[in-house]
Amino acid sequence: MKPTHVLMVCLGNICRSPTAQGVFEHRVRQRGLEHLIVVDSAGTSGWHIGEPPDPRSSRAARTRGYDLTSQRGRQVTVADFQQFDYILAMDEQNLRALQALAPKDYPGHLGLFLDFSEQKAYREVPDPYHGGSEGFELVLDLIEDAADGLLQHILAKRPEVRAQAQKTP
Repeated sequence: MKPTHVLMVCLGNICRSPTAQGVFEHRVRQRGLEHLIVVDSAGTSGWHIGEPPDPRSSRAARTRGYDLTSQRGRQVTVADFQQFDYILAMDEQNLRALQALAPKDYPGHLGLFLDFSEQKAYREVPDPYHGGSEGFELVLDLIEDAADGLLQHILAKRPEVRAQAQKTP
């Protein structure tokens, strides 16, 4: 069974997209689906290539049981459009950058991550980089909700993955 590949994207790949990757990976592991859903993150800029997530993101994530320590920043490439079934931007600016990079015939889902969220107060995951700790908490709240919605969406689109999830306690 071919895995579904999901790429989370923000500007620098040091706060929002690594957090989304960590939360979604956690949800996937909880369901025993890590061999069927593969998650990664990247940035539209190359500013933080090779760097770990922002310490404030890691700290906020750790308080909720998510581990971001193995992640390192990388930049989105054209090759990502060949590998990933879902490429999900944290905001409109990054979605526009991805749309400009995407091949015209990209068959996957290119959109905003929060499109999978049940809450509708936010369309974009706000960038907490220049704010305080409450911004990182809000990011986690939004990402957790969207991660649940994305997982439900994938399970609905892929009955064979849903069947595997149902076998997992």
